[in-house]
Amino acid sequence: MLPQYKEKLDEIKAAVSDIATGVCKANKQILEAMDTCNEEEFMSAREYIRNVGSKTTDIDNKIVKTLALYSPEAKDLRLLVAYLKITNELVRAASNTRSYIKGFIKTCEQLDKRIINEYAIPMQRATVEALSYMVDMINNEDSDEVQELYSKVLIAESKSDDLYDMIESSILAKDGHIEDFGTTNKMLSSLRKSEKIADRALSIASLLLYASIGGDIH
Repeated sequence: MLPQYKEKLDEIKAAVSDIATGVCKANKQILEAMDTCNEEEFMSAREYIRNVGSKTTDIDNKIVKTLALYSPEAKDLRLLVAYLKITNELVRAASNTRSYIKGFIKTCEQLDKRIINEYAIPMQRATVEALSYMVDMINNEDSDEVQELYSKVLIAESKSDDLYDMIESSILAKDGHIEDFGTTNKMLSSLRKSEKIADRALSIASLLLYASIGGDIH
């Protein structure tokens, strides 16, 4: 492998990892803020996901130039194609994270504390787990370990999805009726963002698995 080519690949990988790590740190900060509904702590999480759009555009441009200059084949080609799709998933994950912060600040005080402790916090913890394993996948080149990490992302995402369903059922079944549908809908919409972030982590993990072992892009 040409030194300049390897340098470009390493640069792209580091940039993707940096954004993914930022999304993970933002969601860890959200998790820490959920117990007290502290608005300042929620807002500080946004610092980790600033300018994601411009950063991913820069990565995409570097990928296109690398493809044009070096015409990579096999695994390297799969990796660059995966990165092109991963940047879009990272933009969506960052957008969902910002929406979650905004929505949860407005609804946190209105949520039953039991629901937060029993469902919302464990759901966000599962989302953080999915993101953490996904970041580990980006920084791992061993195909066997990548497959193991993918399985962990899949389990964490499934847990997040199941917990959201439990939250939805618990909120909608409260007292046998809904007195304020608008407020309830906002609560569920906000909490849904956490599950969607886990979805994005799984989508990225699937692309990284494709880059590592081949197959089809799902």
